[in-house]
Order: sequence, then C-alpha cells, then structure tokens
Amino acid sequence: MGKVVLVTGAARQLGGRFVRRVQRDPDVERVIAVDAVAPGHELGDAVFVRADIRQPAIARVLAEHAVDTVVHLDVSGMALGAQGRTAVKETNVIGTMQLLGACQKAPAVQRLVVKSSTGVYGSAPRDPAVFHETTPPKSLPGGGFAKDASEVEGYVRGFARRRPDVAVCVLRFANILGPDADSPLADYLSLPVLPTVFGYDPRLQFVHEDDVIDVLGIAASEPGRGTLNSGTFNIAGDGVLLLSQCARRLGRPTVPMLLPAVTWVGQALRSVGMADFSPEQIRLLTHGRVVSTVQMRETLGFAPRYSTAEAFADFARSRAPGLLPPEAVGRAVDRVAAAVDRGGDTHPTPSAR
Repeated sequence: MGKVVLVTGAARQLGGRFVRRVQRDPDVERVIAVDAVAPGHELGDAVFVRADIRQPAIARVLAEHAVDTVVHLDVSGMALGAQGRTAVKETNVIGTMQLLGACQKAPAVQRLVVKSSTGVYGSAPRDPAVFHETTPPKSLPGGGFAKDASEVEGYVRGFARRRPDVAVCVLRFANILGPDADSPLADYLSLPVLPTVFGYDPRLQFVHEDDVIDVLGIAASEPGRGTLNSGTFNIAGDGVLLLSQCARRLGRPTVPMLLPAVTWVGQALRSVGMADFSPEQIRLLTHGRVVSTVQMRETLGFAPRYSTAEAFADFARSRAPGLLPPEAVGRAVDRVAAAVDRGGDTHPTPSAR
C-alpha cells in the first residue's frame, strides 16, 4: 500500500472504519482523512482535514501531504447531517470531478480506488439474469444515486485515459448490509411493514460491511501474486434472496400494492423522513438485480467471508424484532407448501388417466 493514503468520506461510518483499518498496515506511514463535516467517531492517529471535495482546496491537501493513494468513499446515496439530496448529488458528482482534477495534477498519486454501486446497471423488466462488468444496462438510471454513480464512473474512465500511469480500481458494491448499515435499502427493510409491488418478488444481493472494508484494503494495496486490482469489479456475497424471503426472516409483514400506489407511499415515506423510497429503489424492489462475481474472485482475488444470506442475517439480528415471529412465519409457509404438494398429488396427470 502507498505510504500516504487519503480517504474521502471519513465522517461516514464506512469511511471511518476504513480509516481505522488502513492505519494497521505496517507499510502505511500516514492516513489523511477528509470530509466537509467533523466525524462523530474516532479516526485513530489519522490526520483529519476538514475540506469540501467540491472545492479546489482539495488539490492543496494532496500536494501538501504528498498523497500517493486516494480512496474515494464520499460517493453515497444517503444524506449526512443536514445535507439534502442536492448537496449529496453535488458531492457525488461535482466533488468527484474536483478530486479527479486534483489527482490529475498531483504527480505523487499512483493509485486511485473509487466506491461505486451495482445500481449503474439499473433495474428493468428485460434485464439479463446476471450482469457482468461489461454488460451494458438496458436502460440508463434516470436519477438518484444510481445516476450519480454512473456519472462518477464516466469521469473516472476519463481520468484513467489522461493518467495511464495511475492504477485505477472501481468497486461496484451490491447493497451493503450489516449491523451498522446506513443505506436507503436498510431503512426500507427496517420499516415495521414492507410495501411491495404486487405481482413481483425480486432477487436481491447483499455484501457485508466487513467484506467492504476487506476488499477496499485489497484494492488500495499492491496487487498480490496472480491477481490484478486495477479495473472494474462487481462486489457481492454469494447467492441471492427473494424480497419475500427477506421479509419472512425479518418477521415483517408485506403489503402488496399496485405500482402507482407504491410510488405514492414512497413519496409519503420520504416526506416524513422514514425512508428514502426513491424511484430507483422502487425499480429495484420490482425487478431486482443480480451481478456476476467471477472477476472479483478470479482476478481481484477476493473471497467474501459472508454470503448474501449471512450478510442479511447479521443485519436482521441488529434490527428490532418484527411484528411476526420469523420461526412461526417459516412454519406456516412450510405447512402451506406441504398442503399444496399433497393437493397436487391427489389429481392424476393426463397421461395417468
């Protein structure tokens, strides 16, 4: 890993964890933690610099500390403190542009790691069963965090062309879950009753926040033998869960609604601050999204400790019990399934008549 590592988004839970983790690397001499607001958590021995990456001052920070590794984590779908959606979008897009411009002029920079999202693939009815890193989206994200991430990746590709000497790694994370998860989907899954789209049961993937920290460390280090940590990689736990399975494991009842009604409920939840039920999240909860992680394992050399189901289970344990006991729901579902099977066996097939 580089001797001087700069981490953006240090005031966020994920950024703070990575700042503390990277200091344990014996090859790292100094960690520069950057954010526009003071963090509410400890940053260890890191040097905290209160700076807004939307401003040109970030270039002075890179130059002053002779930064050689930049880990850009200030790309998020969640507002921080008094921020609104406009400020978040500006930080995601304008902030990334300013940061990349500063990196381009900083000859000491040798490695850039950027946090992105599998949301760049979108969610549409005619999507492929599995998205690979090279699969183009059927429909580009029309707004929200997914569009921000898509624009960020475009600027990163431009930077990589202008600075071919810099090793660039883009990590497209599936929905991040864990005890401390702070994401729109985590807020949705924490609702006492889950509104769902009638007639749809989407497939979902998750990645545990501990695995996120581990893979960021791999991306920010020199590549291991037989691996390559430059390029774009999907990051997700093994397997998938249906939304109905998530609801049962949380013990939360679902309320299936027609799509227009779900949109109206989403707007109501956003207005009272209960959950950021954005249009992009409604599309995800309608059509789902699954990505391939072959390159993550074979090229990047990273194997998550948590599967999708295990990451979700750890998240569920940190949340308040649902209205319905998960064990009772599971037994009820099993009884219904068994009854259906027995009913099916009582009718002979056409060939047996």
